[in-house]
Amino acid sequence: MADSQDPYSYLREDGSESPSGDSGNADEPELPTTDLEFDDEGVGEELRHADEDELDTAPFGIIQIDDGGIVQFYNRYESNLSGIDPADAVGSNFFTELAPCSNNPLFFGRFKDGVREGGLDEYFTYTFTYQMRPTLVDVRLYRDAAANNWILIQKR
Repeated sequence: MADSQDPYSYLREDGSESPSGDSGNADEPELPTTDLEFDDEGVGEELRHADEDELDTAPFGIIQIDDGGIVQFYNRYESNLSGIDPADAVGSNFFTELAPCSNNPLFFGRFKDGVREGGLDEYFTYTFTYQMRPTLVDVRLYRDAAANNWILIQKR
């Protein structure tokens, strides 16, 4: 159960939940089943090898977008952070429809430059403000070897 101070606490595996006798069945989707970590140097390439369940249970936001900014995948953590259902996010333009506050040189400009150059690996701090209370996050933009574009978001 999430505590009242951190509405995303259920996304973390802290070991306090019944460590013995659990076989890790599907009744407990709140526990991450992935080794993906936001600060891992190789997380960008790990994303393309992870299955959808691993991406969905990561303890940070994961958004996959095409070269035009259209969302291909939107994980549960990001959905909880933004209040946008993944089914509504997929097919939308991240920079103009979901997060127009990111449609600027700092965020979208870096993304466009990386796509144009064929390589993207950026890490920066950003404040999201669109349809939400200002939220300070760390952002990673990454383009993997298969030309998939990823936006990773971790609340500070």
